[in-house]
Amino acid sequence: MCPANLAIFFGHEFFVTISFVASVVGLALLRNSQQESDEIQAVETVLLRMSFAYWLVYCIAFGIQKLVLPEWEAVLMTLKITTALSYFLTFSCILSLPLHKFAVHTVED
Repeated sequence: MCPANLAIFFGHEFFVTISFVASVVGLALLRNSQQESDEIQAVETVLLRMSFAYWLVYCIAFGIQKLVLPEWEAVLMTLKITTALSYFLTFSCILSLPLHKFAVHTVED
């Protein structure tokens, strides 16, 4: 199979679907995890949950965007805004996790 065929077969929609399933599994694993013993672990768990939840919102909005008729411009624009905001919120949560660990490590030293 040539790379062009792979790109068509494994398109963006395929990866969004796989990441949707992975986010659901991640949220389920975090829900079943033990209780946090300290505030630092609680913050890290909340940041992970938020990143999974925001990514789920992105995947759902992206999927609905593909299903909505092009004539519904207002709905389509709202979905595009939702997709962009959830993407940036996911990025900020993922970026905040190592920054939080670094800040806690710096305070302990």
